[in-house]
Amino acid sequence: MADFMKVAKSKIDASAGELNTISQEIWSHPELNFNEHHAHEVLTDYLEKEGFNVERHFVLDTAFRATFGSDNAGPNICVICEYDALPEIGHACGHNLIAECGVAAGIGIKAALEASGNKYGKVTVLGTPGEEGGGGKKRLIKANAFVGIAVAMMAHPYRYNVPRPIALSMTALVIKFQGKASHAAAAPWDGNNALDAAVTCYQSISNMRQQMKPACRVHGIFTNGGAAPNIIPEEAELTYYLRAVDENELAVLKKKVEACAEGAAIATECKVEIDASGISYANLITNDGLSIMYEAHAQGMGVEFSHDEALRRGGSTDMGNVSYVVPSIQPKFTPGSGDAAIHTRPFASVAGAPEAQAPTLIQAKALAMTAIELLQPSGQDTLKKIQKEFKETVSKLPMPDMGD
Repeated sequence: MADFMKVAKSKIDASAGELNTISQEIWSHPELNFNEHHAHEVLTDYLEKEGFNVERHFVLDTAFRATFGSDNAGPNICVICEYDALPEIGHACGHNLIAECGVAAGIGIKAALEASGNKYGKVTVLGTPGEEGGGGKKRLIKANAFVGIAVAMMAHPYRYNVPRPIALSMTALVIKFQGKASHAAAAPWDGNNALDAAVTCYQSISNMRQQMKPACRVHGIFTNGGAAPNIIPEEAELTYYLRAVDENELAVLKKKVEACAEGAAIATECKVEIDASGISYANLITNDGLSIMYEAHAQGMGVEFSHDEALRRGGSTDMGNVSYVVPSIQPKFTPGSGDAAIHTRPFASVAGAPEAQAPTLIQAKALAMTAIELLQPSGQDTLKKIQKEFKETVSKLPMPDMGD
């Protein structure tokens, strides 16, 4: 096994220049969710050149699946790429590095499989677009893209090295108030102010924060506040993201927020419509057995992890939904960000800097070595324990929404 791991690391090191080019191509051409056409082309062209069987436009126009090996020989290990950017601030979440890491891990695993005579299993590099508010992985789950996958892994850039991040369950709410228009100076008493309803709702939700559990997050914006100052607004709208530690806590939080909206409508004599059909993500279930393996390999290459509870908490991701379908990990790593937080312009600069390359390839090697350990005959008992843990954990939790 040590020899196969050495082969994987050597392949990743030998490909470092090409991998950096991929990362830079994606970083310098930021594309929003489901419009990642350049990234899709760059990634699939490279994987095809490296000898993978590549399915372009897999389920989604900018998704792909690249495979190598045999289903009959052993388990199918999946490494995941993300490559969409953020509006206005580009790759401030470092998805160019996620894509590079996934491809690097994939070619490393492939090299090990080839060295073994292709007798141990299969590797899948799965390109998942639209993570930033699009839920691309949910659509792939719905299309059965994870059927037959033994485990799924990816690594995400972050401010700190965190092996077991806490990603929260999340749902979006669009709250629409309907009032009655009237001249704001001549006859305001004839109107019902939808903007007042929205402001009252916003303030009520803010007042409720003291009674929210510490891990809960509620954040929103006004998306419609009326047409003109001299017209009592007949329509107003808020968009909120709600987050909690799991689906049960999220349901409680959602009920509280909805009560704030309904109370605001009553207070202002308006009507309210709450649309919960938007994007939603499940909390991330980090598989303990899989993470232990990954952590050992990463620490063996000098990675120092933080287990501080506060540093583990982050946002939400559709990788959470994947973790309800197959055993999963999504460790976070620092690409040398210093004080730069994700979703900021400084972090976008970090994601494109030369200093990000070495940490990214270390993560790729750690994922590849974890996969190789599972692919070996000696790893089959470990894989069974990982899958047993997964089934027991998921069976105790409510199943999240897996729709579009």
